[in-house]
Amino acid sequence: MKKPFFWEKAKKVLINKDKRLGKIILAYPKDFLFTKSDPFYTLARSIVGQQISVKAAQAVWERYEKKIIKVNPKNTLNTHFMTLKSCGLSRQKISYLKSLSNGFVKNEINPSKWKELSNEEVINELVTIKGIGRWTAEMFLIFNLCRPDVFPVDDLGLIKGICNCYNLKYPITKSHAIKLSKKWKPYRSVATWYFWRSLDPIPVEY
Repeated sequence: MKKPFFWEKAKKVLINKDKRLGKIILAYPKDFLFTKSDPFYTLARSIVGQQISVKAAQAVWERYEKKIIKVNPKNTLNTHFMTLKSCGLSRQKISYLKSLSNGFVKNEINPSKWKELSNEEVINELVTIKGIGRWTAEMFLIFNLCRPDVFPVDDLGLIKGICNCYNLKYPITKSHAIKLSKKWKPYRSVATWYFWRSLDPIPVEY
């Protein structure tokens, strides 16, 4: 598993800029962001992970993977609703996964062009897909396109990690979080990943 090309440089920059975040980074010397090259896998996993903890998402995802054997659009489309429900997926998430799968099967979703677009352009394209909001699009930018400066301010784990790190009362406002994030530019994806890591023994994957 290859680490992102910017990872080591980003760690050095963040450790120098922010001593508190630096402590978290130094606590996980061998860990790094695992990125997936399969766009469907990342988007499906992001849908499964919406509004639940990393641990819960991991458990649901493992059951889903076991049931459909190989994660791809065709297998997801062909899997019965009740089989997906037995994995712990809500009716809404099943509908989103089926809709996403359909988009891939019919070639209505074309991920190859996203590599050339800016972060905001990718987000604008992704949010047109049913079940994908800004948070899911940002997970895609981090975990599939491996963009170094994404700050998913709607992520509760990120906000919790920031509050724990700086002894702030949870939750802080979005504007407060964005203001704090300025010192982590241009590596806010890396800072975000370490805030997540500080909360959970399982490294976040999508």
